[in-house]
Amino acid sequence: MKIKYSAKQLINYAFLITSLIITFWVISLFDVFMTISKGIKVPNIGIVTFYKLLNDFWTSIIIGIFLFPLNWILTVLFKKFGHLIIQILLGILVLIQFALVKYSATTLLNLGADLLGYSFNDITLTVSSSESLSVLYFVPFVIVISIFFGLNKFFIKYVSRQSLIASLFISVLIFGGLKLVLSQSSENVYRNKLNYLVSDILKFKYEQYELNSYNLSNTSNYPLLKSFSETKDVLAPFFNMKEEKPNIVFIIVEGLGAEFVGKNAYSGFTPFLDSLIPQSLYFENFVSTAGRTFGVLPSLLGSLPYGENGFMELQKIPSHISLISVLKANGYTTSFYTGDPSSFDRKINFLEYNNIDVIIDEDKFGPDFEKTQVNSGGFSWGYPDAEIFKKVASVLNPEKQPRLDIIMTLTNHEPFNFPSKEIYKIKVDSILNAKNSSNDFIEEVKSYENIFASILYTDTAIKSFLNNYKERPEFANTIFVITGDHRLIPINQKDKLCRFHVPFFIYSPLLKEPKKIKSVSSHLDVTPSLLSFLMNNYKFNKLDQTAWMSQGLDTAQQFRNIHKIPLMRYKGSINDYIYKEYLFSDGELYKINENFGINKVIEKELSKHIADSLMEFKKLNRYTIQNNRIFPDSLNIYRNLVIEFSEEELAILKDLTRNLTFDQCFNLARETASNKDYKKARLLCDYIINELPNHADARTLKGRTLAWEGKYKVAEVELLSVVKRAPFYYDSYLALLDLYWWSNQDEKSIEIAQKAFNNELKDGNISFKLAKAYMRMDNNLKSEQIMDSLVKIYPEDQDYITFKQSLK
Repeated sequence: MKIKYSAKQLINYAFLITSLIITFWVISLFDVFMTISKGIKVPNIGIVTFYKLLNDFWTSIIIGIFLFPLNWILTVLFKKFGHLIIQILLGILVLIQFALVKYSATTLLNLGADLLGYSFNDITLTVSSSESLSVLYFVPFVIVISIFFGLNKFFIKYVSRQSLIASLFISVLIFGGLKLVLSQSSENVYRNKLNYLVSDILKFKYEQYELNSYNLSNTSNYPLLKSFSETKDVLAPFFNMKEEKPNIVFIIVEGLGAEFVGKNAYSGFTPFLDSLIPQSLYFENFVSTAGRTFGVLPSLLGSLPYGENGFMELQKIPSHISLISVLKANGYTTSFYTGDPSSFDRKINFLEYNNIDVIIDEDKFGPDFEKTQVNSGGFSWGYPDAEIFKKVASVLNPEKQPRLDIIMTLTNHEPFNFPSKEIYKIKVDSILNAKNSSNDFIEEVKSYENIFASILYTDTAIKSFLNNYKERPEFANTIFVITGDHRLIPINQKDKLCRFHVPFFIYSPLLKEPKKIKSVSSHLDVTPSLLSFLMNNYKFNKLDQTAWMSQGLDTAQQFRNIHKIPLMRYKGSINDYIYKEYLFSDGELYKINENFGINKVIEKELSKHIADSLMEFKKLNRYTIQNNRIFPDSLNIYRNLVIEFSEEELAILKDLTRNLTFDQCFNLARETASNKDYKKARLLCDYIINELPNHADARTLKGRTLAWEGKYKVAEVELLSVVKRAPFYYDSYLALLDLYWWSNQDEKSIEIAQKAFNNELKDGNISFKLAKAYMRMDNNLKSEQIMDSLVKIYPEDQDYITFKQSLK
């Protein structure tokens, strides 16, 4: 076989790469246009555009070099089809680049290694919240790919080989020289999105390889373990103490950055929160530890390490303690409230491990509460903030004290849909007019009008909740902690620090006097300080040892930083680090000033020292997570154990669940149960429940299989758990009614049926099973009344008719 690669084939490949360069340029121009159209000021727009085009050129050349061997092989082996395959591959790269630009236009961030930290379901949910996936959404993709293939055809038909070679040669010389001279063109903001994605993933993978190669045999067995007394009680001087333990209420506000509060850049749209500043301990220079919501609960409530992609992403949760578990062990009723599915970001897995008493999420609101309207793509996160607070108020029991109530808001997130949006938009206009703002500020706010209206809506919802709470008898002994999970993403960020800069309030009628605190602290410091305060001033079972990541809040009123604070910008990235008065970010060093702004500095020796300190944290983070070395199992009396599988069970599960989604696993479990292999069906159900604790179908099937085997007590516990977790899921009620029928517990049938009716579950089978229970209790009159109603509604149902006739 004669291997031949002609000059014509080489020229055709060069035409393809040239088409790729120009298509990338078109996409970058679209990127700049989208940025401007959103009202974002782009200083030196000509330079920004040129840098983007420069990086697009070199990304295309690198792609061309890497794909050339593949092109050569395919073209030699398959001739025309080989060239077509390369065209398709490059076309796919064009579509990926355009998708990445659209992502960046929405989030104002480049997508990188964080892609690896999200499941397909999480990605689908997040994209659905930001974009309406209609046919029109895909039209720009069709246009872009048409430009690429159209350019290629045009070059082949109208451009000579000599012109192509000369143009490419001159371009390489010019752009090569400029790339060497213009070093600032390599900054992330100018980089080609595809180039950034690939290089960031490679960097992340290499760092993981490096961390795996470190010898940590000399590391302390539990390096975070320390005496409880090491965390000083810094809060007691600010409080008047009562004998009873105080209630603690956390309000974690989605997207609330410090820029939107007080007198900062976007002030005026949180008037109620602003009014709390002079009534609170207010920390001006406070940071979240993550750039998205996934990091807030473990840091704020547990002062925990981060893991590879966030602590809550860990499939096997390491032994640890938290504010939730310790307060529960000391008599607190612990509750968590959110308007979205608690399975998102695996919140429920973390909360249940810490033995929380109550979780109220999207599935537990009921008919009296109104969900956020879906966007044009049919997506809704769940319930808006005012409804969340309304739900909290409806279930708070003043008899169950002390309480820990954790409330996560939701509305300040794409797609920024909420009730009475138009009214809040008008209020935004009124605030702008009253502020006598500059034209630039008005223009910027107008371009994000939905977002600022959303912030105002959430502020109003918090105001209504707190004002109503003040009327409750327990208000006098309640401490409110209010903070943001991270700074809103879609509004342009002034620097690399502001994404983490969030407000932090401690508001309570127990405070002696308000204070503004300028020293730096983070979410990692909250639980250590709160527990130190509570245990040193109230009747608590004392902790001997803790494993906090930080030493607690710094309450100094002057600006300073005594903490080392690693920051996980997104899942999989710990490239930001606050050390003393410096921010180390992506290998660059910035000095933090008293206004919490940053200025780039060149101090090589200090940069290396801080980089080494960050690496030491990464090693510690990896060691404690991978080896379960946060808090000893032997000391941990607080956790709620998850289901542990034996090696034999793991082998069976690996074989059964290979390449299956959880829905497919459930279908397999149901099929296995129908074949009367109940043990294997329960194993599959446990596998699902370990990952998705609120999977009502799996829990109900598990309960049913236990009942089918006559294990009624265990089955009842499992099925009642489903009712508690998903009170509006009718199948668990039917399963319990069957169980009570088989086990002759007719009184319980009446109780559970009534519970279903109270939750407005109108299912004929529930009523039918209730009628049978009354019949067996010799209450034929009640049974007949139920069947009369049922037959009127379902006149064709022979089972109902036959049973009714048997009562005569």
